[in-house]
Amino acid sequence: MIDVHHRTTTVNGHEIFYREAGPADAPVVLLLHGFPTSSRMFRKLIPALADRYHLIAPDHLGFGHSATPSADEFTYTFDALTDITQGLLDQLGVDRFTMYVQDYGAPIGWRLALRQPARVQTIISQSGNAYDDGFVPDFWAPIWAYAQAPGPDTERPLRGAFELDAIRWQYLTGVPEPDLVDPDTWLLDHSGLLRPGNDRIQLDLFRDYATNPPLYPAVQEYFRTSQVPTLAVWGAGDEIFGPDGATAFRRDLPDAEIHLVQGGHFLLESALDTVTGYIRGFLGRTLTGDSPQRSGSKR
Repeated sequence: MIDVHHRTTTVNGHEIFYREAGPADAPVVLLLHGFPTSSRMFRKLIPALADRYHLIAPDHLGFGHSATPSADEFTYTFDALTDITQGLLDQLGVDRFTMYVQDYGAPIGWRLALRQPARVQTIISQSGNAYDDGFVPDFWAPIWAYAQAPGPDTERPLRGAFELDAIRWQYLTGVPEPDLVDPDTWLLDHSGLLRPGNDRIQLDLFRDYATNPPLYPAVQEYFRTSQVPTLAVWGAGDEIFGPDGATAFRRDLPDAEIHLVQGGHFLLESALDTVTGYIRGFLGRTLTGDSPQRSGSKR
């Protein structure tokens, strides 16, 4: 049995919840979740890796068990969420890490890498886009429209993303055996979105998402210059970030390992063993484990 700790700390004045497991001196794997979920998406992956790795999975501010200051109290941008994540790593004494990015976790991870590239040892991307190729136009058109001209007419279509059926669609679309997916996933995510004021938080992040593609040239230059070992493991049936987003990594990272797995946007829900196998093989080949990962916890 693997012990998974559920902890809360204060970062930049805000309570941040995170899951933590694995040997203190093992290589660190930072797990960054997407919309509309939380670190709960990694609840099964963490014990599957924690025999050899030190896993840290925070809930972003405004998500899960972390604090949810209102949109009037906090300016929700991906830069700001990156500040929080960087502050957590500093507080926990994490010097170097592998980052696993999914959905919203990707623009946070890319910003971490651009700010301090030497800290990132390897990258695992699961529906974590770094190229325009990955955007499925039908899904993203309303988000781009809102970012360009926010107002009641462009906001209305986006509010549909907060509905239970829309969240269920994210979990089940592209999954060959939908009955493998625990319905608690979309019920819990939906309950989080129903918290008072959370709609404004999410709309602010939808609007700010337009700041992410302009960073891609810098991210791709980082890939080219660093040749950071990268694994892209992607749901072949993902209709938010399509498989082209995975294969695009080879444009700048010729040695990237790319696997398209039968499944959807939340691949860990239906293909956990397959993904875990790819991750363990990848990390076993790319991490030497002979350099310190942490400078000592500052909790």
